[in-house]
Amino acid sequence: MINVLIVDDDAMVTELNRMYVARIPGFQCCGTASTLAQATALLNDTSLDIDLVLLDVYMQQDNGLDLLPVIRASGRAVDVIMISSAADAATIQTSIHYGVVDYLIKPFQFPRFEEALNAWREKKKLMGNHAYYEQADVDRLLHGGTPEVADSKKLPKGLTPQTLRTICQWIDAHPGTEFSTDDLANAVAISRVSCRKYLIWLAQINILFTSIHYGATGRPVYRYRLIAEQYGLLKQYSQ
Repeated sequence: MINVLIVDDDAMVTELNRMYVARIPGFQCCGTASTLAQATALLNDTSLDIDLVLLDVYMQQDNGLDLLPVIRASGRAVDVIMISSAADAATIQTSIHYGVVDYLIKPFQFPRFEEALNAWREKKKLMGNHAYYEQADVDRLLHGGTPEVADSKKLPKGLTPQTLRTICQWIDAHPGTEFSTDDLANAVAISRVSCRKYLIWLAQINILFTSIHYGATGRPVYRYRLIAEQYGLLKQYSQ
């Protein structure tokens, strides 16, 4: 479950945002704060697990922007989505400077709120599921967008639906197995070079998790395993 801290001095807005959070599967509100002092105390409480902060700018006693350097200085892996009526360039530029992951200008509708939280979750999942990154991974992290369900027309040049189906069928039959390129290439009787192209692509679209194993000598070995949450997507390629 993803824990969200709401920082806003308007009780009605806080309650609305809390209700919005509760409507999105996998998210829950773990606390609220009406001042930056309260928010800082909650962030400094190591017993409280906070993943995401929804932060207002205009507050009666405070400016929400002042909390951003505090969060960054704390060293905690906490991300921030700004939710404010402040639409001036200086405020938005300062927010971006401190690395906020999204900025919602009041008033907004629930679909935009839902989009912000889900997009953040997908980006966080992408960051956590890779031991190394291809350029496409970095592009998605920096420029947005989530992996799409691809069909044969969207396969990268050099990949065929038939070979992809063969590879996915083997992975489907061994869902809990961690394997190397050589393991899979030998199992399905294709070349190692060709097999690696398919594995890299499946990792890029977030179906496979990649880990690096270093031996005493020689180059590192990349090993792969199916990401359990992506089993349904894998099935689409194995049929």
